[in-house]
Amino acid sequence: MSTNRQEAARAARRSAASLAHGRPYPKQLSNGDEQKYSGANFAMSFTKGLEHDPDTGLVKNRDHFKAFRTAINDGYIDAFTNRVPVPSFPEGRRQWEAPTAGIAYDLEGPDAQAVTMAPAPALGSDELSFEMAEVYELALLRDVPFHAFDSNGGSQALTDARDRLRSYAYAQAGFPNRPRKTVNGQLDRETLFRGSSPGVEVGPFLSQFLLIGNEVPNFMDLTDGKIVYGAQVIDQRVPVAEEGDDYMTDWSSWRDVQDGKDVRGPGDLGQRFISGKTRFIQTPRDLATYVHFDALYQAYLNACLILLAMGAPTDPGFAHLSGARDSYPSGASDGRASNAGGFALYGGPHILTLVTEVATRALKAARYQKFNNHLRLRPEALAARLSTDHLPETEFPQLGTVFSDMRASIQQTVDAINAANGNDDALLPMAFAEGSPMHPSYAAGHATVAGACVTILKAYFDTGAVFVTDASGNKSFRHAQKGDTPIAYEAFQNGGALRTVDVPSALTLGGELNKLAANISIGRNMAGVHYFSDYYDSLRMGEEIAIGMLEEQALCYPTDPFVMSVETFDGDTVHIGAR
Repeated sequence: MSTNRQEAARAARRSAASLAHGRPYPKQLSNGDEQKYSGANFAMSFTKGLEHDPDTGLVKNRDHFKAFRTAINDGYIDAFTNRVPVPSFPEGRRQWEAPTAGIAYDLEGPDAQAVTMAPAPALGSDELSFEMAEVYELALLRDVPFHAFDSNGGSQALTDARDRLRSYAYAQAGFPNRPRKTVNGQLDRETLFRGSSPGVEVGPFLSQFLLIGNEVPNFMDLTDGKIVYGAQVIDQRVPVAEEGDDYMTDWSSWRDVQDGKDVRGPGDLGQRFISGKTRFIQTPRDLATYVHFDALYQAYLNACLILLAMGAPTDPGFAHLSGARDSYPSGASDGRASNAGGFALYGGPHILTLVTEVATRALKAARYQKFNNHLRLRPEALAARLSTDHLPETEFPQLGTVFSDMRASIQQTVDAINAANGNDDALLPMAFAEGSPMHPSYAAGHATVAGACVTILKAYFDTGAVFVTDASGNKSFRHAQKGDTPIAYEAFQNGGALRTVDVPSALTLGGELNKLAANISIGRNMAGVHYFSDYYDSLRMGEEIAIGMLEEQALCYPTDPFVMSVETFDGDTVHIGAR
């Protein structure tokens, strides 16, 4: 080691700066819909918070949108107040959320503008029509229990949704751009809405990390759903919203929300809850509730706490540094037990910090994509474009029949939505009174954070560990041994308890983390606020951010070699650190 610590510390910082500077900055490309439909009052752009025409549902004044876009491009927060005209309401109005965050710099990890996402599916594409149909179908399934999301679940509503989705052009083409999990190339009940990454299709729909807690002898069982957080516990149960608690299904309430009106009164949480009742996540509505109120890294912090309390094995590449070397069969070459392990470095406090720290980097990158690049409209706005009574094509003939064609391409699903709504407006039933947040759809903040945080967890823990009961009855993620029995849990008794379910093979730690990322991300789709592509591309951008941050972290360890291996959301393996 260098005898001049001051110079060595500066050299380490310069190395990290050089690594970050060496990353190529990609071209930031959008799908072109903002420019293509600018003459039709920006019909395919995010305009929530501006004033909207009562007949078409489009932004009322094109100049207001231009002022909004200029404020975004300039990057000064006061411009959104001083230069962008907005309607006012006695009840108050909502604010756009952090529209300048993508301009800020960071001192660790990729710059917010050093990552990007592919252009979102464009209007007129089979892919956009299909993912709009998916969001509609999820709204119809909000009160169907997750245990019905399998081949024998008995829910006719799920079968009907599957059959409708199977018939659409993008499914018939085999999902050429952003693949989903299928059975023999076909959507099936047990793969529907599960996502795309390795392991998400195995076992129950919900990740075990959204249900189980920790075992503490003579105090609580894993199935109690209580997570050890120091001397306190975190309960996995969520408040129970009323069945059918949907919003914005009539034109007047929809337009109020688009104009930025705060429709929630004092103490109003934007959902109608059954007083005093909580339960394990049982339905898509429960999952929507979770992702309505979560601190964005909450699910991954919880997963980390569960795994640390279980003593789950760490990545074999640095097990000798974390103190987990002796949990591997090889152990020390001389047979001696390890006398030093991790804590501030390579241990619990280190991973607990990293899994939360990366979330801010992910959010800034997502904000740049949302506002500065794509400015994609939310599903609630696209649904309104399909209303036969409010078709933008009537006001703007230059559109041709593009929205009518989209509606016709998914007519079966639109008919099912209209039957549920009791009108012909094709509006998307929203799980929250306020609808989507006050920022554009693509990237998805939840999914970008999911990709980043889960990547940190997959780097730290051994993703090949399996969820089993050992010969002594202890339940944990561990290295498989003779006498172990695979286990899995799901909610039953209307979410009042957990029960074991049979699984064809043991659930892996990596698969359940991938599933956790998918559940949280697609839970936002279940609420009606995102599309599948928001999940798919945001997850991978978050992964890139986390890997970049870990690469810079690896430069900070001057003595012991530091190596991690990360299985990506596409199933590849990335190695980080000295090799």
